[in-house]
Amino acid sequence: MAGGGASGVPAFRSTHVYGKQTMIVRARKKDKIVFMPESRVGLKMRHTRLLKGLTLKRLAEMAECSESLLSRIENGSANPSIKTMHRVALALDMPVSGLFQEGVEDSSVVLRQGERPTVQAGQAKGHRLEALIPSRRGNLLSGYINDIEPGSGSEGVITHEGEEFGYVLDGEIELVVDKKKYQLRPGDSFFFRSERPHSYTNNRKKVARILWLNTPPTF
Repeated sequence: MAGGGASGVPAFRSTHVYGKQTMIVRARKKDKIVFMPESRVGLKMRHTRLLKGLTLKRLAEMAECSESLLSRIENGSANPSIKTMHRVALALDMPVSGLFQEGVEDSSVVLRQGERPTVQAGQAKGHRLEALIPSRRGNLLSGYINDIEPGSGSEGVITHEGEEFGYVLDGEIELVVDKKKYQLRPGDSFFFRSERPHSYTNNRKKVARILWLNTPPTF
């Protein structure tokens, strides 16, 4: 995916700033560069955990994750999977977007290409979440562009409050809801109650791009 393509996906590459790996996203129109530290999730997780007076051990128990994994995420040496991010966010009583977005309280209407918050999830390439809706108090909706690399996915079954809708922009994924499998292709859409156990995997050799919406923003 590095370098972007004709589909309009922003080009991005990795660099090192002050000794930490940083992702650079370049918007095509204005050639504007936005720095997006990959350690953002860990820093935000640690900050929120300390504000709530939780030890790393207690958060691991609440999120049903290993303490060592959470420690590596906080230190920026590991990227959490989608499932882990969801469990941690649930334990911290915040949407997943809150783990990599700063709270925005202004009334901005437009988020420009190349300026939206982005996070890399999972190990190796995993997949990339690009937030389409700012994380604000009182929001009833969250939305992402989810770029899923071949072989990657939710890495387990997820359940949470609400409803979700998705539209396949490119590539294919296998969506599983209540143990029933659906092979989704470009132009397919889906909708289900989020309390129903669900998971997904890119079971093809091409990156899948999904528009994914949740309400309320529990994800």
